[in-house]
Amino acid sequence: MPWTIPTSLVAGGFALLGLGIAATAQAEEQNRIHMELKDGTVVIKLRPDLAPNHVARISELIRQGFYDGLKFHRVIDGFMAQTGDPLGNGTGGSGQNIAAEFSDFPHIRGTVSMARAQDPNSADSQFFIVFDEARFLDGQYTVWGEVEEGMEHVDAIKRGDNQRNGMVTDPDIIVRMYFPES
Repeated sequence: MPWTIPTSLVAGGFALLGLGIAATAQAEEQNRIHMELKDGTVVIKLRPDLAPNHVARISELIRQGFYDGLKFHRVIDGFMAQTGDPLGNGTGGSGQNIAAEFSDFPHIRGTVSMARAQDPNSADSQFFIVFDEARFLDGQYTVWGEVEEGMEHVDAIKRGDNQRNGMVTDPDIIVRMYFPES
C-alpha cells in the first residue's frame, strides 16, 4: 500500500511555510528605517549583526522621535554628512554613550556609522553617512547601517564650509526618522 500524506497536513504545512515567509519579510522590514529629507526618503538597512547595541540604541531614539528636525551640522563634500546632535554644533547627544562595536565592514558609499570623540566608547546619538569611499575609518568607527534607497537625497544635502571643518550655515535637517510601520 503506497504511503500518502493527508491533504490537511500538506495544506497546513504550506500555511506554516507562508507564515514563516511572512514573518521573515516582517522581520526584514523591521530592520529598515526611513529618514525623510527635504528632497525625499532615504531607506537605511540596520545591521544588528555588526553592532547590536548601536542598532538597539538608534532604534530607541528613533521611536522617541529624537532625530526628527535635527540638523546635518557637518557635511564634507566627497566624505560624509553628519547629524544626530540636538545642539546642532557637534557637541551634543542623547546623554548615553555606547561602547564601540567595531567591525571590518568597509566605510564605502552609503555606509552609516557612528560619530564619536577621541574615546572609542564615546559614540552617543551622532552618526554620519559616507558619500564616497572612506576606508581609513574602517575598524575605528561603528557601522550600524547601509543606505539601500535614496542615496541621491543624501547627495543633495547642503555642504559645509571646508574652512570650518564642514560646519554648515543654514543646514538641511532630518524631517522625520521612523520605522515604516509607524
